[in-house]
Amino acid sequence: MPSKPILRTCWSAAATLLEFTGESAAADRINGQRIAERWCAECHVVASGQQQGSDKVPTFAQIGGSKHFDEASLAAFLMAPYHSRMPNLSLTRSEISDLIAYIRSHGR
Repeated sequence: MPSKPILRTCWSAAATLLEFTGESAAADRINGQRIAERWCAECHVVASGQQQGSDKVPTFAQIGGSKHFDEASLAAFLMAPYHSRMPNLSLTRSEISDLIAYIRSHGR
């Protein structure tokens, strides 16, 4: 039988995974699209039909399909108060979750 510290670690990891999965499942891609169109579309190509965007930044399709940008790394990046290359977005956790769901939907 596993020791108590190992069991606690397993339960803690499982709880964290369920919490993150629950957030992802509850994320609203439509709201994420609205956020992307408002805050991101000036520089990033956020939709397939978009006619403008900078060629110096990745598209949402590139970000969403990248193995380097999983949900956790995107969340950490978007939660940072200041980005050297981006405006201060000041998004709530829910908005970040929605935006990530929208970005990740482009990588499928």
